Amino acid sequence: MRERKNIRPFPSIRNSTERRRLGFFSCVTGNPIDDCWRCDPHWQLHRKRLANCGIGFGRNAIGGRDGRYYVVSNPGDDDPVNPKPGTLRHAVIQEQPLWIVFKRDMVITLKQELIMNSFKTIDARGANVHIANGACITVQFITNVIIHGLHIHDCKPTGNAMVRSSPSHYGWRTMADGDGISIFGSSHVWIDHNSLSNCADGLIDAIIGSTAITISNNYFTHHNEVMLLGHSDSYRRDKQMQVTIAYNHFGEGLVQRMPRCRHGYFHVVNNDYTHWEMYAIGGSADPTINSQGNRYLAPANAFAKEVTKRVEPNARLWRHWNWRSEGDLLLNGAYFTASGAGAAASYARASSLGSEVVVDGRELLLQMPASFPAAGAADVKFSIPPTLRDVKTRSKFFLPL
Repeated sequence: MRERKNIRPFPSIRNSTERRRLGFFSCVTGNPIDDCWRCDPHWQLHRKRLANCGIGFGRNAIGGRDGRYYVVSNPGDDDPVNPKPGTLRHAVIQEQPLWIVFKRDMVITLKQELIMNSFKTIDARGANVHIANGACITVQFITNVIIHGLHIHDCKPTGNAMVRSSPSHYGWRTMADGDGISIFGSSHVWIDHNSLSNCADGLIDAIIGSTAITISNNYFTHHNEVMLLGHSDSYRRDKQMQVTIAYNHFGEGLVQRMPRCRHGYFHVVNNDYTHWEMYAIGGSADPTINSQGNRYLAPANAFAKEVTKRVEPNARLWRHWNWRSEGDLLLNGAYFTASGAGAAASYARASSLGSEVVVDGRELLLQMPASFPAAGAADVKFSIPPTLRDVKTRSKFFLPL
C-alpha cells in the first residue's frame, strides 16, 4: 500500500470532531486515557481512578486499586533479598494489593531485577522517577499490574543471584537479559505513559502465554529491538496472546520491532511512528496484525520505506497471514504490505477499541504532535488524598484505603 495524499476515514473509523459532537468525552484531547483522568483538576487526590481509564485488551487491569497506598521514600536497593521498607522493591513484593506512589523525584538503580507481585500499581505521576543503569522490571506469572509514569532506561543484564519475589519467598535467579519491562506468563497488564530507551535487550518483551496487555502513551527512543511479543515460533501457547499498542510515539534512534509479533492477535492503533531504520512492524508465525489510524513516516533510506517485515521469506506461506492497514497515514514513501483477509470479521480478535475511539492517521497527526507531550510523568507536585494525611498507622509507608 503506497503513500496516500488524501486520507479519508474508513467506515469503522470516526474522527475526533464527531466524537466531540456526540459527547463521548468531557475533555477534548482526543486521547481517551488522558480524557479520563486529566480532566479532573484534582486528579492527584483521586489517583486510583486511573484504574478505570484503561483501554484495549489490558483495560481490565486494576492494579492496586482495591488496596492501600504505599509511599516510596527511599531510592536505594542495597539488599534484593531483604529490601528495606520504603523502597520500591519492598513495595512491589507484598502480597496485598497496593497503589505505589513516590514521595519525591528519584533515580532507582536496581541491583537485581525488580520482581513484581500481583495487584500492584506503580504510579509515578507528580514525581520524576527513573529506573536506570541497573536491572529493571519483571512481571512474571502474575496478574493485574499497572505501570505508569516511569522513565526506564539503560537497563543491564543481571542475575546469578538470590532475589526476593514475595515476603515469604526468595530464590536463585539466572541471568536476565536486560529488558526494560519483561512480561512472562502474565495477564491483565497495562503499561502507560512511560519513556523507555537504551536497554541491553528489549524495551518491552511479553512471552510465555502472556495476554490481555495494553501498551499505551509511551515514548520509545534510542534502541534496536524495541518490542518482542511472543516467546518463539514453536511456542504455541502464545496463540492466545492479545495485545493493544495504542497512542505511543516511536521516536528517534529506533531500528526495528515496533513490535515484532510471533503468534496471537495485535491491535496497533493510533500510534505515531516518526523513526525506524529497518522496519516498524514484523512477524514470523502467522500473527494477526490490525493496523488502524497510525502515522508512519518512513526514513530517508530508500531501502527502508516498508513498514512491515515478514521473517518468513516464503511469500506462499505469509500471503495468508491476516495483516491489514486501515486509515493509516503513510508518509515519505512509506508503504504497508497487507496480506490475508481484508474483511473486518477476520480481525475481530485483533480489535480492542470501539469505533468512537479509533481515528484515522490524519486526525492522529492533529491530536499528537511530534513532541508527543502525552508521554511521561505528569507535571504536578506529589500528593495523596487529604484523608490520608496525618493518619497514624502501623507503618509510615503503608497508608489506609
